[in-house]
Amino acid sequence: MLGQESDIHAIFGVNDKNISLMEELLGVKVFVRGNEISLDTRDEAKYHLFQHMIEQLEEFVRIGQAPEQDIIRAIFHALDTGKHKDAELLKKSAINIPGALKKVFPKSYNQAMYLDAIDRHDVIFAVGPAGTGKTYLAVAKALAAVQLKTFKRLVVTRPVVEAGESLGFLPGDLTQKINPYLRPIYDSMFSLLAPEGVKKLEENNQIEIAPLAYMRGRTLADSIIILDEAQNTSREQMKMLLTRLGLGSKIICTGDVTQIDIPRKKESGMLHAISLMKSIPEIAIVFFNEHDVVRHPLVRKIVKAYETDTPRQ
Repeated sequence: MLGQESDIHAIFGVNDKNISLMEELLGVKVFVRGNEISLDTRDEAKYHLFQHMIEQLEEFVRIGQAPEQDIIRAIFHALDTGKHKDAELLKKSAINIPGALKKVFPKSYNQAMYLDAIDRHDVIFAVGPAGTGKTYLAVAKALAAVQLKTFKRLVVTRPVVEAGESLGFLPGDLTQKINPYLRPIYDSMFSLLAPEGVKKLEENNQIEIAPLAYMRGRTLADSIIILDEAQNTSREQMKMLLTRLGLGSKIICTGDVTQIDIPRKKESGMLHAISLMKSIPEIAIVFFNEHDVVRHPLVRKIVKAYETDTPRQ
């Protein structure tokens, strides 16, 4: 199999680190010499699958994305199950943020579906475990939309339940009070834009930080709203936020329903909203699982271990 030598080396990574993953996925030995690749198999199906993987990954290299192992897994599973359109969606969902430190690409098919859902719907629920990119991708999409003037501002909100104390008893002004609870949002922003870029957007009121309790009575027009930790909303809070949706706006609700911190877990506003709205075609609900975890590889195994844990009676 022949390909551009520079593309082949980019695909296999530094010190050919991705070859062992490909061998694991295919169940065959892969040999590389220059730009000549061969497989230790007579199985034509595996050979053609590998050939299609290389073709797809070469296209990733050409659009500026060095294939990481999560991408390789996603491409393999898409092609192995005959879902070639899934592989195409992975390439088409890149996020270009003007002035950003980097491009953002989905690293799993569910992430690509999520980005596509954000483009196509005005209300989106993203449900899944830690490390699946729910908040990070929402922030990336929102920053791109604000920078490109698709929306006038980004509104970020989150229920404050972790500390067990009222905002009024915390030191500082409103922004300082809510800041610790929204640190994950800022971490995502600062990984995408330089701090001065984020600060400029805040000074121009293009980014607004607002506690969920302060959203009542407002109508949010021409805004992209991110509700993080949505699993910790009450039914009333979730209804209140969803009914704030104004003309030209979009709401993205992200949460992990296995990490509900409110006392009555069954009263989670996110769980209730999903059960009520799953039949509304204009509302998108995207579910992630451990295969979408893109943090340290061990996180995927930790998530799976907790999912298979049997609760004590």
